[in-house]
Amino acid sequence: MAMTDSTGSTWRYRWAHRQNDRRQRAFRTADEAWRRRDDELRRLRTLAGSFHGSAEAAAGLPMELGPGEVVFWTLPAAQLVEVRHTAVLPAPELTVEVDPPVLRPRRPEGVRTVDAGLAVLTNRRLVLLGGRGRRDWTYGRMTGLSHDPGAPVTLIQVLDRRRTSGLLLPTGAVADFRFKLTLAFADAIEQRAAVVAQLDELIEEHTADRPVRPAVLTPAQARISARVPGGRRTVAVGAAVALIVPALLFESDPPVRPGVERAAAATPAAATTPPPSPLAPAVGAAASTSPKPRRTRTTPTVEPSRTARPVADRRCGAPPNPFGYDYCGGQRIRRPARGVCDWFDCVHGFWSGKGWLVQCRDGTVSLTGGQRDACTGHRGFRRTVWT
Repeated sequence: MAMTDSTGSTWRYRWAHRQNDRRQRAFRTADEAWRRRDDELRRLRTLAGSFHGSAEAAAGLPMELGPGEVVFWTLPAAQLVEVRHTAVLPAPELTVEVDPPVLRPRRPEGVRTVDAGLAVLTNRRLVLLGGRGRRDWTYGRMTGLSHDPGAPVTLIQVLDRRRTSGLLLPTGAVADFRFKLTLAFADAIEQRAAVVAQLDELIEEHTADRPVRPAVLTPAQARISARVPGGRRTVAVGAAVALIVPALLFESDPPVRPGVERAAAATPAAATTPPPSPLAPAVGAAASTSPKPRRTRTTPTVEPSRTARPVADRRCGAPPNPFGYDYCGGQRIRRPARGVCDWFDCVHGFWSGKGWLVQCRDGTVSLTGGQRDACTGHRGFRRTVWT
């Protein structure tokens, strides 16, 4: 026997089951993404606190270390690249890239490979021991540093070399190399504490953003709009059509038959002067014997005033929601409300996105605004959701 509520219906139970299942799946996806990011942040924090090199690590390397110089990291599969055209790179920064972009194993345009060999990272410099010789990038002479966001290439400018050069690495080693290069450069300018403080702040913010398990919905919370295919969205569209269409019909001119319009244009006097009545009195004696015509009261014709078109809520097509989110404009939404998926159709894995709130071309909303892969699998990006 199917369970029923006090009204004898079962659709409320089906609605509660669907909503709870969807909310739990979204929570599990968001929680898994949160745990992965938390593990990565804490790993980087541990590495930043224990990042120390040793002179013994240089044993067997075909290079001599200076006084007090130690080796942090080595990679045998590095390529030396040079930029064909002179470019000005941004100054080196101590920003930690916790969410590295998806890189493709390709060489950007305008960059050529000139050598390959062993890359060595010390507390004084970055060195490439290649087949054609050695290339050094000393931290004290470094004026520019740029990590390509789409390719595994890092370009460096130094004072004692005119041409911009750098390293092309395997994609799997890029994230580790870039973080350790940041730590080595920070060590050289005595700013490692700034990197550690930055990681502590990121961990604190991430801990505050931990997903909260959603409350269980009961059948009594089901609204009558849940029985309509499409739910609240269908009801909102129907209400908007019911308001707008009558206003459009009222403001439009009535249809005119072509024959009547041409006749009115050809004889304007006939349209304003009524035709003579067949019972009108004759001129002369007949007119004297006819009774005096009754005076009739004419009612003046009042032209109806045009009614203003009703103004709908400012949403520009967005579904009604208690958060004030719309498609009209305003501010981007980087931290949407927890109940946003109750009013918008969220993509699978919604809370694992890192960006701002956008709508995809299939009508779903995603938290991937500003990313290269925004709305991937949902026919691409359509527009931004604003508040």
